[in-house]
Amino acid sequence: MFELICNVLLFVFLGFTYFTHVLEAKVPKSYLKNPNVLHPSVWPKAIIILLLICIAINIYKIIKKNKGNPEFTFSAFGKNSVAFFKSKMFLGMVILIVASFILEPLGFVVTGALIMFCYGMLLGEKKWWRLAIIAVVLGIALHIAFSGLLGVNLPRGTVPFLRSFSLFLENLV
Repeated sequence: MFELICNVLLFVFLGFTYFTHVLEAKVPKSYLKNPNVLHPSVWPKAIIILLLICIAINIYKIIKKNKGNPEFTFSAFGKNSVAFFKSKMFLGMVILIVASFILEPLGFVVTGALIMFCYGMLLGEKKWWRLAIIAVVLGIALHIAFSGLLGVNLPRGTVPFLRSFSLFLENLV
């Protein structure tokens, strides 16, 4: 039942996004002059439509598979939801939500290292010091790879010394 509810909510959210944000995207005047060029809103529209089709198919399969199943009711969902809030999956979701709030002030390096450290602890790593070292090294390596080598602007952080460290890493390459 939880999977069905998530699929329905995702379907509604994507439908809302399609009709409110994607269709209202402003198209630069340079694109409007050339009738043969794809407008910037074409790919998001196409991806959302494909996702909506796939989610609709998935909803149909979930309902068809669980038809007549006594565990596929809202009362059974209520009983099972307590176990979900104690699961590693829920804790992983909480880690990502917290990370989305600290990404801008702390920057990518620190947030990425914290995500990797927390997920490692969640998955059962016993040696926290080794996990911390690996997380920091990977956070720095990912920042150098994406910002320096690929030219992707990652959040540098608003805390002055973390921002300076991110700029230092970008200048290494």
